[in-house]
Amino acid sequence: MAGLALATGRPALATGLSSLETEIDPRLRARALLALAARRSSIPNADVIAITDFNRPSREARFYLLDVESGRVTHHLVAHGRGSDPDHVGWLQSFSNDYGSEATSRGSYVTGDYYNGKYGRSLRLKGLDSTNYNAEARAIVVHSAWYAEPKVVDQYGKLGRSEGCFALSAASHAEVLARLGPGRLLYADKL
Repeated sequence: MAGLALATGRPALATGLSSLETEIDPRLRARALLALAARRSSIPNADVIAITDFNRPSREARFYLLDVESGRVTHHLVAHGRGSDPDHVGWLQSFSNDYGSEATSRGSYVTGDYYNGKYGRSLRLKGLDSTNYNAEARAIVVHSAWYAEPKVVDQYGKLGRSEGCFALSAASHAEVLARLGPGRLLYADKL
């Protein structure tokens, strides 16, 4: 990824690039699929899942949409919470499920309904694990945001930070809402 970013000035986005750096870490993919199997009674739709790899910096595509049957993957930039990166270095330092933490939480989520909020059309999330069960009460959702656009990486070398939400660029957000939708797994972790 570093070579690509230096050569083009842009991170690898959902462009069909097939370098190893844009593939899902096999360990994280295995964890997400195990979570899907374990939480299947809470997740009505198992055709597409989202996996977020917080081992990667915010300047890299680290939010993946995986078609479970075909294995097709698209990848996207995604912001993490400011409470997870208090010095704004572009790397998630820690997770939190606490109210007021403004941090990202790890674990399995089921996507809920669409709604119109501060950032337009968004997708609610319900945490399914002890590490993220406060997601609904904390209003942790999937939304688009100006600070998650590729031009922010171009200018600052990293994305801005959310208050714990999965914030995407407008283009990525449109694909995620169309393909992920309600009743599917979103899995977020750092190995």
